[in-house]
Amino acid sequence: MEYEYDAGLYDVAVVGAGHAGIEAGLASARLGCSTLVFTINLDAVGNCPCNPSIGGTAKGHLVREIDALGGEMGRTADACFLQSRMLNLGKGPAVHSLRCQIDRRKYSEIMKHKLELQENLYLKQAEVVDLRRRGEGWQLVTRMGAVYTVQAVVLATGTFLGGRVYVGEVGYDSGPDGMFPAGFLSEPLQKLRLQLHRFKTGTPARVLRSSIDFSDLEVQKGDNPVIPFSYDTQTPGKNRAVCYVSWTNEKTKDIILKNINRSPLYSGRISGIGPRYCPSIEDKIMRFRDKPRHQLFIEPCGLNTEEMYLQGMSSSLPEEVQLQFYHTIKGLEHVQIMRCAYAIEYDCVDPLQMDATLEFHDQPGLYGAGQFNGSSGYEEAAAQGIVAGINAALKVQKRKPMILDRASSYIGTLVDDLVTKGVTDPYRMMTSRSEYRLVLRQDNADERLTPIGRKVGLISDDRWERFQQKEEQKKAEIQRAQKTVFPPSDTLNQILVSRETSPVHTGVHLSELLKRPQLNYEVLTPVDKERPDYPTAVFENAEIELKYAGYIKRQKADIAEMRRLEGKLLPRHFDYTEVTGLRSEAQEKLNRVQPANIGQASRISGVSPADISVLLIWLTKEQSK
Repeated sequence: MEYEYDAGLYDVAVVGAGHAGIEAGLASARLGCSTLVFTINLDAVGNCPCNPSIGGTAKGHLVREIDALGGEMGRTADACFLQSRMLNLGKGPAVHSLRCQIDRRKYSEIMKHKLELQENLYLKQAEVVDLRRRGEGWQLVTRMGAVYTVQAVVLATGTFLGGRVYVGEVGYDSGPDGMFPAGFLSEPLQKLRLQLHRFKTGTPARVLRSSIDFSDLEVQKGDNPVIPFSYDTQTPGKNRAVCYVSWTNEKTKDIILKNINRSPLYSGRISGIGPRYCPSIEDKIMRFRDKPRHQLFIEPCGLNTEEMYLQGMSSSLPEEVQLQFYHTIKGLEHVQIMRCAYAIEYDCVDPLQMDATLEFHDQPGLYGAGQFNGSSGYEEAAAQGIVAGINAALKVQKRKPMILDRASSYIGTLVDDLVTKGVTDPYRMMTSRSEYRLVLRQDNADERLTPIGRKVGLISDDRWERFQQKEEQKKAEIQRAQKTVFPPSDTLNQILVSRETSPVHTGVHLSELLKRPQLNYEVLTPVDKERPDYPTAVFENAEIELKYAGYIKRQKADIAEMRRLEGKLLPRHFDYTEVTGLRSEAQEKLNRVQPANIGQASRISGVSPADISVLLIWLTKEQSK
């Protein structure tokens, strides 16, 4: 820059105020660090440029875990939800996930105000155009020439970094929702030898509510009672909106196929790799040509707007083609587009360059979070944001880092996947990614992570007291269920027969009854006269632990073995070509990832069980020297 001026000293700087940047900034500031949060546009703090919802399958687990650590996403979602539903209730409790429609403008407004009110946090509208090392710290330079000196930096640039929007043959530099892109920062990052990828995502059109014919659409209502995301939400609100379901058809398919050469995805104009598990409608049509129809959800964007969101219909086809194929869909025959669908390309980093704290191996004090790390989704971003923000603050304070392993949380699984396996397309959290999902349920996120949040310093005394009380109640209830015996009775046997399970002829423990798949606390209420007056969540936790006790015990044994391997630490910044017996591919991958321990090394793609055996033998010899 031709002109620069000294803008001051801070402990931590966060570049970006989306979902990752918010959690990073709040965590750092709440831990006592002077924290500067940059955003290109103050009106875009906490923006939801894609779907107006929080949570969903596996994502709901992440929101609960963020909240259990002391994060903000769950509390804010509870404050502005329009409709709440627990997904996958027809399956086991390991995959039950909360999802809510939110008022996207209210969500953004609440989050911005929380940042503005937070002690030690300074919110600044500015584009960061340069990042450079100065001694043991960093300097950030804005487009106005302001130079801020900090000890640690969290990069949470979302889809703004090198952002470029595509709609058919039209392409232009832009961030999401018509915001300015971050057009200068990629080059300084490459000078720091950060390896960048080019990824792509997309968003559906927003359409005018009054132009939709709802008369023949399937209505999707919320659940009652409403279950909140946050453990701090004592009185959840009520559902205030419904969603609708419709389907594409053969006419939709024909229009898309006739115009597929006009899609920048298929014309070659987009080089970025898109999300595998959230494809555009043209991607769905091309990949599954034999499928006669695809589902879409029509969702409200807020209470004070007439915009409706078409979930499942992202596209980069030209605007006039979008209008044509939307008009073939039931309920949308006369729909008016308010914002057309678009694809957006952006720069992100190769996360293999980071460790489990989300700090770069070769750049001390530099952290990444969110879509900058190659992930997709608000919840994945926020989860990484709180990890990066906590660890940046702990580094400044010269405290031990917070590392969440795969057995602790979905957050730990997400981070471990990113830093050991890397990404070839935008990473999305799914329940199937966790080998310990029966232990990592959304109902026990507080049990797993609140003690960690307390140790770090993000859990208040009041909340800690409530958490401890709940844990004591759960323990007492499990003991009561194991001791309580119901004698055979007409009432009990009528319940059992009505639930298609065997009647009893001798006394039976409550815990044994709860192990039957057909039974639960609610069904057994007429005979469980001595049940204490505990919160519903206590009984939910207790029932799951009793019903699945054998499976949970087996999974905890697997966790103990994983942690045994993770206790075998490997040297950092080590050249693995010095280990005789390792295959060349394993040497290359180990040198690139620099695993912290044997457990992490065993999860690296290209490192075989035989390579792990060689490493174990080598490590034993090294430790005996």
